[in-house]
Amino acid sequence: MNRLPADPTVLHPIPGQPRVVLLKPLVTSPLIDVGDFSYYDDPDDATAFETRNVLYHYGPERLVIGKFCALGTGVRFIMNGANHRMDGPSTFPFPIMGGSWAEHFDLITGLPGRGDTVVGNDVWFGYGATVMPGVRIGHGAVIASGAVVTDDVPDYGIVGGNPARLIRTRYGSDDVARLLALAWWDWPTEHLTAHIRTVMSGTVDELEEIAPRT
Repeated sequence: MNRLPADPTVLHPIPGQPRVVLLKPLVTSPLIDVGDFSYYDDPDDATAFETRNVLYHYGPERLVIGKFCALGTGVRFIMNGANHRMDGPSTFPFPIMGGSWAEHFDLITGLPGRGDTVVGNDVWFGYGATVMPGVRIGHGAVIASGAVVTDDVPDYGIVGGNPARLIRTRYGSDDVARLLALAWWDWPTEHLTAHIRTVMSGTVDELEEIAPRT
């Protein structure tokens, strides 16, 4: 049996399954930052994540995804470049069509944005979820299939619907605070490897018992 920890630099972590990719070794854009072991699953072309799943990303806003996040097929991040003016009669971006209309490009530059889109660690995205610009999703959250996330999601919150609403939290406030203090996603890989079963199926008490000692 292979006793070595998993390798976060391998593009396809599951042998024979090209539909699953680790995002950190895949992405090349300086505007996207992904933590170790976060993955995307898509039977069509998972390696096209940057162009098919991160949309209207012209900068300077960044997409930040933490460690150990699971992204189901069709998860999409809409970035601030999708914005249109809404303060006049028409929302149509005439200047991008070229010709003499391009002289009015100032009308679509400097539109207000919501800043970076930030996803915490250990977040699970269901099939076809959509995240709107500038949203912040907390650690340990669950985003239901088909959800359209228009607002921030609390740590360990479960959201669903369009627009997404908080359904419940996975833990009470005291346990959420304990989990955030433990931050198991930052544990050394060797220590995490030795305690995978507790991390996946243990209680918060058990997780505290096996936390690395400083």
